Amino acid sequence: MLHASVLGASLAAFWLLLSGYFTEPLLLSLGAVSVIATVYLALRTDKFDGERVSLRIDLPIIRYWVWLLVEIVKANIDVAKLILSPTMALSPRMVRVKATQATDVGVVIYANSITLTPGTVTIDIDDDEFVVHAITQEMADGLTGGDMGDRVTALGAR
Repeated sequence: MLHASVLGASLAAFWLLLSGYFTEPLLLSLGAVSVIATVYLALRTDKFDGERVSLRIDLPIIRYWVWLLVEIVKANIDVAKLILSPTMALSPRMVRVKATQATDVGVVIYANSITLTPGTVTIDIDDDEFVVHAITQEMADGLTGGDMGDRVTALGAR
């Protein structure tokens, strides 16, 4: 019950912040209905799969977010240089990247981190490998030799 209450309160606050409607009865009631429906569906899903992901925000995850943000900025700069270059030395390629994460959540975090980094997109997950599109050979090499996977694995190892 605590899970449903926290989820409902969080969704209601998020809806109010995004909508900005505090006095319109129709819009407030539609927001309340959407929050109730979302909480109902979330609870129903928990009953069937039984797997709940706990939200923990601690020092290692914050360090990972900061590191990922720096990587995203660096990749943005690299992509901007490619686009602004008169030769536009693109060499698009598909690469396979090994996923070493033990949990489904770890695999999803790793795949999404790759996709968030400009110049790379996770196309498919095939068993314990990702198929990733990279726009240059350097970006592809950064995936296969980089430490993003190790950092994500370390998050789940605790």
